[in-house]
Amino acid sequence: MAAEDDQRPADRPDPAGQLNPPPWLLRAFLLAAATVAGFVVAFWLLQQLQGLLTVLMVSLFLAFAIEPAVNWLARHGWRRGPATGVVFLTLLLVVVGFVWTLGSLLVEQVTTLVENAPRYADEAVDLVNKTFKTDMSGDDIEKYATEWSSSLEGYAVGLAGNVWGIGTTAVAALFQALGVLLFTYYFAADGPRFRNAVCSLLPPNKQRHVLRAWDIAVEKTGGYIYSRGLLALVSTLAHYIMLRVFDVPSAFALALWVGVVSQFIPTVGTYLAGALPVVVAVVNNPPDGLWVIGFIILYQQFENYVLQPRITATTLDMHPAVAFGAVLAGAAILGPTGALLAIPVTATLQAFAGAYIRRYDVEVPAEDAPLPLPKPERPHHRLIRIRRPKRD
Repeated sequence: MAAEDDQRPADRPDPAGQLNPPPWLLRAFLLAAATVAGFVVAFWLLQQLQGLLTVLMVSLFLAFAIEPAVNWLARHGWRRGPATGVVFLTLLLVVVGFVWTLGSLLVEQVTTLVENAPRYADEAVDLVNKTFKTDMSGDDIEKYATEWSSSLEGYAVGLAGNVWGIGTTAVAALFQALGVLLFTYYFAADGPRFRNAVCSLLPPNKQRHVLRAWDIAVEKTGGYIYSRGLLALVSTLAHYIMLRVFDVPSAFALALWVGVVSQFIPTVGTYLAGALPVVVAVVNNPPDGLWVIGFIILYQQFENYVLQPRITATTLDMHPAVAFGAVLAGAAILGPTGALLAIPVTATLQAFAGAYIRRYDVEVPAEDAPLPLPKPERPHHRLIRIRRPKRD
């Protein structure tokens, strides 16, 4: 009787003979539905704002990269706004000079190729006939060239029909570039104010961790740009001397291409950088192409095992396998943008983990040292207790 009185009203059967649901069931159902809806809305917002988030991420990376230079100017009496503008102008001049140099190289090589096309065709025909024992002539080359030009003309007509899509893509890329420049300027010029605004939302014990993480990110990103720039300068000088020795045309432009592309494009930058001077050297004088290939291979070994460890020892010390895996992961997540940002982001995470994760020394005996002898086991003595009869 007492057990029946202890039943809650929600658990008592109704006149139809069914139990009423507990009162928390409806609240749990609504909470679960709201959680699922929140995740769906958040995922949808991330998809819609993916372009803006990418722009903000790239801008923050660029702001980290130029902040050491801005801080140096600020310590020497400059205001942060004009200091950021001077750094921006310097980088803009460097980029324009690089593009102008490569543009002049492209125009020069295309002009040379057009002027010497008949001679190159005759030499190619002679080489094919001698190598493969064929009997080709200039008429065959002309026929193939006519077919290729017809195919190229059809491709150009199709490309012109899609000019609206190309123009729209170009305008979108231009707006993204302007957005990156604008956000980068604000992040760099108002860096201390931005950090204070973020830290004001956190308790004091959390503020120290945020400021430390920010300083590590600035140090590693700036160190990455500094080390890459120094390696690019050394590579440009070395390849310029080599190309001048072999009298390769446009030596400075090719050396600048090798230095910049090999250092700032991860993983495949070395191969892209070395292909162009080899092609130009082969076109100018085929035997020189072999010498250029040999020098590029030797210099790459010198850079990987001698020069790069010394320069990056204090700025960006990362195992090559970790860097390669980071580039692949970044490319899988954000494409080319992720590949470019992968190494400095990984270096920042590695430094942050090293600052907070405690490591211990591994006590392992040397390989040639004899193993310690096991301790001798103590003999087991069987204790026998003799019970004596009790005396009355």
